[in-house]
Amino acid sequence: MTALRLCLLLCATLWTGQAGAQSGAQSDTARAAQAAADRLEAASLLLEAATGSSDQIAVLTETVQAYEDGLTALRDGLRRAAVRQGALNAELASRSDEVAQLLAVLMTMGRAPAPLLLLHPSGPAGTARSGMILADVTPALQVKVDALRLSLEELAQLQDIQDSAAETLRRGLAGAQQARAALSEAVSNRTDLPQRFTEDEVGTALLIASTETLDAFASGLDGNVSDAQDMPLPDARARMGQFALPVQGDLLRGFNMADAAGVERPGIIVATRPRALVTAPFAATLRYRGPLLDYGNVMILEPAADVLVVFAGLAEVFGETGQVLPEGTPIGLMGGQAPEVDAILTETAQGGGAQRSETLYIEVRDGQLPVDPATWFAVE
Repeated sequence: MTALRLCLLLCATLWTGQAGAQSGAQSDTARAAQAAADRLEAASLLLEAATGSSDQIAVLTETVQAYEDGLTALRDGLRRAAVRQGALNAELASRSDEVAQLLAVLMTMGRAPAPLLLLHPSGPAGTARSGMILADVTPALQVKVDALRLSLEELAQLQDIQDSAAETLRRGLAGAQQARAALSEAVSNRTDLPQRFTEDEVGTALLIASTETLDAFASGLDGNVSDAQDMPLPDARARMGQFALPVQGDLLRGFNMADAAGVERPGIIVATRPRALVTAPFAATLRYRGPLLDYGNVMILEPAADVLVVFAGLAEVFGETGQVLPEGTPIGLMGGQAPEVDAILTETAQGGGAQRSETLYIEVRDGQLPVDPATWFAVE
């Protein structure tokens, strides 16, 4: 009985406190993956509803953003699942001897008839003592058995999540591509936006040819306006500092920070994913759209008098110069190629995050002078 007691106590000590933590981790990881799948399913329903919507652009914009949110959440869930699975495998491998001891004890107790477990050769006193020992140890032993069971169940659950991830990702990526294409078509056919002025295309072409800097180009924009309409201008100054960034991403470089080549630009750079949707953070007049210098495709918005906000680095740009865009209007898509399913699964299996390979440059000019975009945007 002494050997059995020591073995029981050893197994009880080895697994102290594991059951609650494992249950919480299991619940969090599974919940994150399921929430991501639910988001993608909701996005697919939005895409179906967009066809008959009276405000198709708004619904398609919401659909694209829902797909982006869902795919981001799914990648995060898969990464967390991979990390958790690796941690569980490593923990169980390091405790293989301890698990074997626990299983041996359970097998020994399972083979012995219950009355014999309580008998002791020294008589009634020894039997009483052995009964008290088992009464103390058995609840703790049950906790450790539950912890082992939870670990094995969690491993099986994590494997199921990864097995079903490929099809979920494939549907999500295909739906996002379809939603972007439908949005591009809907925006190109849009005719309901107020037109504040008409662009002087010849004057714009001459301005582009004669300027070598964004500063010079922005300063000359006012001379390329014709057929100006007398209408109220958008004025977003009251919400300065509160606007969200126009694209999902991370701040890569702050105001006036030098890049790898030592070049300083009076704006910020946001790292984002390929084909990410860019929307107008505020109601604004579209002052220019198209290629410019070495900035790629550029959108210049005027959210208030004498304020120009430049977005550079887009692959596609939406809208017509002179239009007044409502807040949240899609203004373009980032470039790059959306990753294939296998690449995403490999990336998440290695515990890595999704690659933000595209960059959006944002510059704010107030009275023809560049200012820190953080004065307009809630930049973290």
